[in-house]
Amino acid sequence: MNTPALEDVQVAAARIAGVAIRTPLLRSDALDDVTGAKVWLKAECLQRTGSFKFRGAWNRLSALTPDERREGVVAFSSGNHAQGVALAAKLLGIRATIVMPSDAPRIKAEATRGYGAEIVSYDRLSERREVIAAKIAAERGGVIVPSYDDPWIVAGQGTAGLEIAEDIGQPDIMLVCCGGGGLASGISLALPDSEIVVVEPEGYDDVTRSLANGAIEPVRDPGPTLCDALQTLVTVPLTFDILHGRGARGVAVSEADVKAAVAFAFRTLKLVVEPGGAAALAAALSGKLDLKGKTVAITLSGGNVDAETYRVCLGV
Repeated sequence: MNTPALEDVQVAAARIAGVAIRTPLLRSDALDDVTGAKVWLKAECLQRTGSFKFRGAWNRLSALTPDERREGVVAFSSGNHAQGVALAAKLLGIRATIVMPSDAPRIKAEATRGYGAEIVSYDRLSERREVIAAKIAAERGGVIVPSYDDPWIVAGQGTAGLEIAEDIGQPDIMLVCCGGGGLASGISLALPDSEIVVVEPEGYDDVTRSLANGAIEPVRDPGPTLCDALQTLVTVPLTFDILHGRGARGVAVSEADVKAAVAFAFRTLKLVVEPGGAAALAAALSGKLDLKGKTVAITLSGGNVDAETYRVCLGV
C-alpha cells in the first residue's frame, strides 16, 4: 500500500472488528450551550490501551506476513502508540521492541512494559528515535512500525471516522487532535464531506503551519508541553499530502486551553482525558473556532494521564 484511500479504511474496519472497541459517540448539552453547535464526542479515551492508537497498531500488525511476524516489530513512541503496538503484538504473539523517550510519562511506560514489550530508552533532546529503531531492526531483525508515517496505520486510525459516519453521517466540522497527522488524515479519508480541522498545542503546530503555507514546515525548540502525545516537530509527506489534498486547516491551543478542556471533561463529561487527547475539545471550548449552528464531531483521542499532570489540569 502506498497512499491509503477510503477503501483501505473500510478494509481496516473489517480487520479490527471484534478486536478494537467501537467507542461511543457522546453528547453534552453543556458543550452545545458553550459552542452554539450540536457537538458529538468520539470517546477514544475508552479504546483499548486508552487511545485510538490501538486501531492502527492492530491493522498494521495483523497485516504482516508470517515471516514478518516471526521477525517481530520495532516501534518508537512517547506512549500511546507504544501501548497500542505492545498490546497488538501480545495478542498476535509477536515480539515487540519500543523505543521510548526517557521522559515519557511513567504510566505509559509501565503499561507498555506490562503488555510484554521491551522498552529501549533514549534522550529526545540529543538522540533521534528513528535512528535508534533502525539500528535495532538492522541488528535484531524486525519490521519498523512508525506511529503515523505508515499507510496501514493511517487506514486503521481512519476507522474512528467511519464509525462517526455510520452513527451520525458526515458532520459539518470534524475537530481532530493532531501530532503527526495519522488520526486526522485517516479520518479525513473516512469523512470526505466534512471540514477537517486539526488541533495542536501552541509551539508544536507544525501541521497547522504546513497546511497554511502549502508545504511541510517544521517547528524548532518549542519547549515543554502537557500534551506529550502531540510533541511532533515535523509531519511527513504521507499525512500532509492527504490533509492538504482535503483542504484541511489547523488551529493551535494554549496550555491554559488544554487544562480547561481536561477539567471540563472530568467535571462535566465524567471522562478522564489526557491533555493531548483534549486538544480538540480545547479548541471548541476556547472559542477559537466559529462553530455556531454546525454539527461538529470532536475526538477525545486518549486518556492515559499520570496523577500529577491530572492534578495540575484540575487545579487541585
